[in-house]
Amino acid sequence: MTATVQRSWPELLAGLDDVRRSPRDRGRVVLVVRRPDVDRRELLAEAQLSPAEGLVGDGWRARGSRHTPDGSADPDRQLTLMNARVVALLAAQPQRQALAGDQLYVDIDLSEDNVPAGTRLAVGRAVVEVTDRPHLGCAKFGERFGVDALRLVNSAEGRRLRLRGVNARVVVAGVVRPGDPVVRLSTVGGPSPD
Repeated sequence: MTATVQRSWPELLAGLDDVRRSPRDRGRVVLVVRRPDVDRRELLAEAQLSPAEGLVGDGWRARGSRHTPDGSADPDRQLTLMNARVVALLAAQPQRQALAGDQLYVDIDLSEDNVPAGTRLAVGRAVVEVTDRPHLGCAKFGERFGVDALRLVNSAEGRRLRLRGVNARVVVAGVVRPGDPVVRLSTVGGPSPD
């Protein structure tokens, strides 16, 4: 059995330069992951995104949320996107990347400056909107990637860069596949990219 590698604090800090070089306007989908049940991950060659279901077949709706008064699924936490460069750095081994627990791993700058809440992204044939709900590392995240990784993603700089990713909701249904483009369509109060 292969030992789990956890990056040290200096290794994590050194890797941030690559994360900061993520494309700002046009990137690509690297991984699509369905989470049908707690702690289960399925790498997909294709997924359907739906305004009603999020990523079809994912357990988002069934799991509900502790953030809603009635425990139902939070539509503003329907989908999570994480920067693929970040997860590659944290996971250290490609087969461990899906353990982060997000559905879409994308090579695009997800920082607060680049994609503030309300920003719409074309992801494959779908369109998603980044919500204002924070997406932070939890105890499970620390167990999987180490205490230094957890400390980094939850730090002030980690939050600004959104190293843990963003929450989003699907606004236009469509198919998404690894390799598909991710295009920043608009930002709140800013122009759309050319």
